[in-house]
Amino acid sequence: MKIFDIALRDLVRSFRSASALIFMFGVPLLVTGMFYFMFGNLARDGGFNLPRTKVIVANLDAGGPKFQTSTKGIPGSANARTLGELVVSILQSDDLAELITVTRAPTAEAARAAVDSQTSQVAIIIPADFSKKFADPDAQATIEFYQDPTLTLGPGIIRSILNRFMDGMAGVKIVVKVFVDAASPQDYILVNQIVRRYLDTSLAEKEDVASALIISRTPTAAPKEDNPLLRIVAPIMGGMMVFYAFFTGASTAQSILKEEEERTLPRLFTTPTPQSTILGGKFLAVFLTVLVQVITLIIAARLIFQIEWGALDLVAPVAVGIVFIASSFGIFVNSLMKDTKQSGVLFGGVLTITGMLGMISIFALNSPGAARLSETVSLLVPQGWAIRGLLQMMNGNNALDVLLTVLAMFVWSVAFFVIGVWRFNQRYA
Repeated sequence: MKIFDIALRDLVRSFRSASALIFMFGVPLLVTGMFYFMFGNLARDGGFNLPRTKVIVANLDAGGPKFQTSTKGIPGSANARTLGELVVSILQSDDLAELITVTRAPTAEAARAAVDSQTSQVAIIIPADFSKKFADPDAQATIEFYQDPTLTLGPGIIRSILNRFMDGMAGVKIVVKVFVDAASPQDYILVNQIVRRYLDTSLAEKEDVASALIISRTPTAAPKEDNPLLRIVAPIMGGMMVFYAFFTGASTAQSILKEEEERTLPRLFTTPTPQSTILGGKFLAVFLTVLVQVITLIIAARLIFQIEWGALDLVAPVAVGIVFIASSFGIFVNSLMKDTKQSGVLFGGVLTITGMLGMISIFALNSPGAARLSETVSLLVPQGWAIRGLLQMMNGNNALDVLLTVLAMFVWSVAFFVIGVWRFNQRYA
């Protein structure tokens, strides 16, 4: 049990240092908190609220030949005598009540004037021959769309709704034309049945046909896991955790060199305790210190920033992988150092450069073109594999991909640990 006594002593000493605690826990959480509060409005709102678009409609449709079809699923269709009235009823449906405000205009000129005076943002003008042209297989029914040129989002959504509606109704014309071209004259009486079958299968069988015609909805508060703020903060928190876990592993392992310089380590070697036990306790302390740091940061980030790390059965192996690779890397790099005077090079150079390279994949998350290259570059350093595992876990990748990354972390860990232990044993042989 000597090995655990030595490890516990070093562990307690690490957590008695205020500067070490700030470095292990304070800095990663403060950096993440800075980004969290920079985008605090998104955190409170969970997204954004789109104001209603003011739409004015001039329905001049005089009607025309009408198909006696089953349009039971289309809102307002029961009271629609013309296709223009059907368009108006859809715009006034409950599904769009939170998205647009509809008013009526007696003429096309009045509708355009309302937009010009900015009392409305979009004018929809339905011509007098709209139903007539729709009923004519060789004619094209059109709607005039008139908008405030200074606006883009609201009018774009309304245009999308109308395009969706017109595409759906154009399908009816295509069905009729194909049937008329292929059928004999005595079968023309079946056209209503054909159109009804088309509507029933393409629209009415859905629970709400309006949802088939209208794909643009009022943006609502995003679920917590889809919060745009969390999509920014979660990778940053993961990157900070990995970045500073490697610093903790290196600084804790540095205690071996420090005790060597203070002559406390050589005195320990003169005791009956075997050298392998002493070094084993030192190495174990490194792993335990990083383990406490990683677990604390994962829990703190969940409680403070509501970060969803992923499924627990994947969080555990990824966390253990981070602990092993950060600790073994710390042992490895310290085994290459002659004394603590070289620690400036270690902390200011090696760990900073490798840490930043490992985080390239986080910096490139919003740049798809650079994502593949950055991921390849990041995997050249051990931090990159740790961050890859975190991102896969948070993005919900399949378990096999995550576990393969964890396996790669353990391969790195074994290599670093074996080399580091061998060099320390040779050093104190």
